Amino acid sequence: MAMVRPAVLPGPRPSWLRVKVPAPEVVSEVQALMRAKRLVTVCEEARCPNLNECWGVHRTATFMLLGDVCTRHCGFCNVGKGRPGEVDPGEPQRVAEAVASLGLAFAVVTSVNRDDLADGGAGQFAATLRWIRTLTPRCGVEVLIPDFCGQAEALATVLQAGPDVLNHNVETVPHLYRRVRPDADYGQSMRLLAAAAAFRDRAAPAMRTKSGIMLGLGETPEQVLELMADWRRAGVDIATLGQYLPPTAHHLPLVRYVEPQEFEMYRRKGLELGFSRVESGALVRSSYHAQDSFAGAGPSQAAGGPDRPSTPGV
Repeated sequence: MAMVRPAVLPGPRPSWLRVKVPAPEVVSEVQALMRAKRLVTVCEEARCPNLNECWGVHRTATFMLLGDVCTRHCGFCNVGKGRPGEVDPGEPQRVAEAVASLGLAFAVVTSVNRDDLADGGAGQFAATLRWIRTLTPRCGVEVLIPDFCGQAEALATVLQAGPDVLNHNVETVPHLYRRVRPDADYGQSMRLLAAAAAFRDRAAPAMRTKSGIMLGLGETPEQVLELMADWRRAGVDIATLGQYLPPTAHHLPLVRYVEPQEFEMYRRKGLELGFSRVESGALVRSSYHAQDSFAGAGPSQAAGGPDRPSTPGV
């Protein structure tokens, strides 16, 4: 096994990036549940700095579907790359059972990229949504989806299952895509977000659309503000902006730490642009405090409302 080298950072970590470790006993409890259910969380795979807070205080986790091997090669990501395994048909039910066991009021479900699958994994998202609705009917659900290689049918499969929040991250500004997301396309991601917003306007007014980026990879403030304007043109409701931290020295290097004042500027500008919510700060991650982005809302009535099927399945 190759040795993991520590990430090389531009100087000592600033005080605003230091994380406290609360409630370790609850963290262990949530971790044990994930192992018992044979589930993967992006919290662990991406080495999220908020894991202890989310697991230990809020008892939330972001469930990662379709294994822990991704078909793409993003330079910032700690998830394994290569040839994924078979789709596990029992996974959606186990995720829903974990949501019920934790007593979650809001759950976040994401996945690795599965470009090897005809639908990119959309059916697994839809099945998981239906199982969660069956076992915990009042639980809100955010789905953080890949781009499905631009397939409109795959996006429709997820939207018709009725998520409360449809999230798709663009990750960085267009200028850095070739280096940061070599297998992805900025325009394709924006078209997906626009299509989701059009579905919201047409069939699911309670649903929210969401997207996020990392800062510190070499973008300029002007490029970030241009991207935020693109989001609004695509109908994005909720924006997240956080500090990139390389998981190891093998990942893309960190160019700079972003000052709190700059994050606050993006928050203010975002609200002026018309976002319903802007989460902007060093420790913000896509699913950080996700439940607050849709506080007070019950499950979406998209694509069926009361007539949504009661029996889970793909």
